[in-house]
Amino acid sequence: MQGPPTTMGANKLMYEAVYIFNTAIAEEQVNEKLDRFHALISGDNGGEVTATDHWGRRQLAYPIRKQSAGYYVVSQFNAPAAALPEFERLLKLDEDLLRYMIVLNNGEPTSPMSIQTRADRKRDDDDEDDDGMPSIGEDE
Repeated sequence: MQGPPTTMGANKLMYEAVYIFNTAIAEEQVNEKLDRFHALISGDNGGEVTATDHWGRRQLAYPIRKQSAGYYVVSQFNAPAAALPEFERLLKLDEDLLRYMIVLNNGEPTSPMSIQTRADRKRDDDDEDDDGMPSIGEDE
């Protein structure tokens, strides 16, 4: 169970933003766009970007604007909630940004984790389901 959102002083909240850029633009252009986005947070709004992690080119689960891959970047920042509407307006106007998502950050790390790198789940070898009852259709 997760606790309340992490707050910083002066009504600042911790946020995490995931950006998916068009892969047709170079990484230098991605960095320039990120600098422009993050300048809005850290400028007059008094926010601060605490971490930026480039995940790189990834295959999309479904096409977005006829693109099958995107360049992923995850950033963590703290800012007052009043700064987000203008920040999101700037994001919506950028044509090279395929998608973005901003969520409250509860302190989890921003490292990419693929299905192949996750630890295998421990499987029970008994014939009982999680509720302690035998599974339907199993021989006893």
